[in-house]
Amino acid sequence: MLRKTQSGDLEELIKERIKREGKITFATFMEMALYTPSVGYYTSGIERVGAQGDFYTSPSTHPAFGALIALQLEEMWGVLGRPQPFTVVEMGAGKGLLRQDVLGYLPHLSAFTNSLDYQTLEREGASLSRLPLGVTGCFLSNELVDAFPTHRVTCQGGELKEIYVDLEDDSLVEVVDKPSSVEIKEYLRRVNVKLEEGWQVEVNLEATRWIAGVAQALAKGFILTIDYGYPAHQLYSTQRRQGTLLCYHRHMANSDFYRRIGHQDITAHVDFTSLVVTGQEHGVCCLGFVSQRRFLTNLGLISMMKELAYMGLKQKEYDANHFAMGELLRPEGMGNFGVLIQAKELEDPRLTGLNSSAVKRESDHLPVPLLTIDHISLLKAKYPQHFWEEDDFNSSTQGRA
Repeated sequence: MLRKTQSGDLEELIKERIKREGKITFATFMEMALYTPSVGYYTSGIERVGAQGDFYTSPSTHPAFGALIALQLEEMWGVLGRPQPFTVVEMGAGKGLLRQDVLGYLPHLSAFTNSLDYQTLEREGASLSRLPLGVTGCFLSNELVDAFPTHRVTCQGGELKEIYVDLEDDSLVEVVDKPSSVEIKEYLRRVNVKLEEGWQVEVNLEATRWIAGVAQALAKGFILTIDYGYPAHQLYSTQRRQGTLLCYHRHMANSDFYRRIGHQDITAHVDFTSLVVTGQEHGVCCLGFVSQRRFLTNLGLISMMKELAYMGLKQKEYDANHFAMGELLRPEGMGNFGVLIQAKELEDPRLTGLNSSAVKRESDHLPVPLLTIDHISLLKAKYPQHFWEEDDFNSSTQGRA
């Protein structure tokens, strides 16, 4: 049983494995750094989201994100003919804030309330062998795929090579050798990518296995994937010829993958083309791919932001909510995330999140959720001198929808 908990012990575990087995793929290194039981970045029990953590997420930024997801799920339920139950499986749910906000908004969607069966799986619990089968509803994920362990490849002398992690004088070093699997070359062929000389990019084989497993588990319904990334022709391009792999520590990005192992996030942009192509191979069609900015705008976020002015809020409470909602749309931030919706056993359903003219929704008249103590106040984190006493904020937001 693993009992090591000190900062250097995870690095030693990785080194011990290399000594036993020889060089390992970067995907194996990333898997150990993020998910080794008890000491991995995501498995150590340390809170990673927030002002004192390493990054923010859309659910932690404002409950309007969950409310609008609830509206999209309700519409999906209607498209499916209002099944009982309509099952939502959120994968990589973290501490469950998105689920909390979706369920918290259900009282405003009364007909949908009794039909929703909302299940959550952690990333390690989201292995293909543990997926619920025969789901009618929606598989949902937010910033899940970017944290899947990824292979790193390069082109040298016109040949495809893989970057491995090895040991030299007891230090972790990178070495290049032939690809560890024929799947890597096949992956690039399927997304129609040819690497140029000297490029170093990521190939996420686990993402394709994941979408294949989800497609098989879904009997009828939707797959809603929200993450940062691009279609293959944009991801594998001159602009990103050195890849997109980065580490995050205290909200600062770096590319020193072998420092602070287990204490910094490692993440890579998602190749959405691979999810579409693999999905099609398993009976899932692509309904559309849009930015988070467009998705949330289509569903009514700007209307919610305008409604804040008529809710009688104190100025600083108004500012905090308006600022946070705006962060969800910011083009150079979360607003640039990709939203992919795929469907199975449905004939070209039209969804408001992908096309605002699909359904005329009365979103202007739905209640606007406000920040609670469970969410991060980005305004306070970025401009602490602007904010009010914590007790004033807590008391003013209790019980509000």
